[in-house]
Amino acid sequence: MSAEEFKQLYYPFHPKLYRVAFALLNNADDANDILQDTYCKLWSKRKELADILQPEAFCVRLVKNLCLDFLRLPRNRQNNEPPELIQITADTTPEKELESKERIQQIGAMIGRLPEKQRIVMQMKSCGNCSLKDIEIAMGESAENVRMLLSRGRKTLKSMLSNRI
Repeated sequence: MSAEEFKQLYYPFHPKLYRVAFALLNNADDANDILQDTYCKLWSKRKELADILQPEAFCVRLVKNLCLDFLRLPRNRQNNEPPELIQITADTTPEKELESKERIQQIGAMIGRLPEKQRIVMQMKSCGNCSLKDIEIAMGESAENVRMLLSRGRKTLKSMLSNRI
């Protein structure tokens, strides 16, 4: 496989792969590093990739696995804070913005306490804007299981929030 063929086949997946990596890592620099590692691994195995029937699913799975390996490293465990999702509108006050920011940080911390699969699904859906189909591919789970993990995660978050109020 030539470099041009490689680019034509794998470059269209880049936006989706980045969303998956960012949803799992909550850090743009780390997500870009993971994508760089992904492309290096793909390039080094390019002769074997001809046998892959679903290259997009293969790439999503590779990114997910690299992200999970990255998160398992002890030095990366404290870096699990959610991205800032505050949008400032004309009618907000500094107090409202601060309350919103604090609420988002609390929810992010609560998501971080969910069981691993629920946490990953919640992060991919909420922060990464991934579709359920993308999550199914990345997680290697059935559609029903992904919906169940999302539902359980939401119920757990709702319970955590109601206990804090």
